Amino acid sequence: MNDPQDLQRHRDGWTYRGAERPDFAIEPGPGQESVWDYPRPPAYEPDSRGVTVSLDGHPIAHSDHAIRAKETGSPPAFYLPPEAVDPRWLRPSSHRTYCEWKGEAEYFDVVTSTAVAEAAIWRYPQPLAGAESIAGWYSLYPEKLTCYVGDEPVKAQSGRYYGGWVTDELVGPWKGEAGTGHW
Repeated sequence: MNDPQDLQRHRDGWTYRGAERPDFAIEPGPGQESVWDYPRPPAYEPDSRGVTVSLDGHPIAHSDHAIRAKETGSPPAFYLPPEAVDPRWLRPSSHRTYCEWKGEAEYFDVVTSTAVAEAAIWRYPQPLAGAESIAGWYSLYPEKLTCYVGDEPVKAQSGRYYGGWVTDELVGPWKGEAGTGHW
């Protein structure tokens, strides 16, 4: 997506941008966040809760310093600094995706002695303007890996493309289910 007009067309295609909640959004209670209050383009917020990730009992990543990418209508994706991920479990993947807010993502398979999770980790080595804070940081699919925020097990966001981390403080609904593509 090197054409600036094509990039802008994709950015303009979103219906909701966090300015106001749609009628179908769940009202957050005390200590909760509505994914409909998140902005588009995404906000990148530091998070000091402990994050641990494993595959079939093998520790893949650990950090007490993450960044949550908060984008309208989606649970946040957690990004961990490069030193938080154990590189011995990573194998480069040929899989690539493109986000109109972050740029091109490169992927890694996670390979242990007992399991393989294909394209389970991604990063933006050269993100677009506005997403520089996550340059080179890793995000991980809770659908493919066992992820925890503190003591809380993370649930995976629906949809193959999305890598949001669903935790108890979030209310939605969120994109990922059929028919939610450009909410």
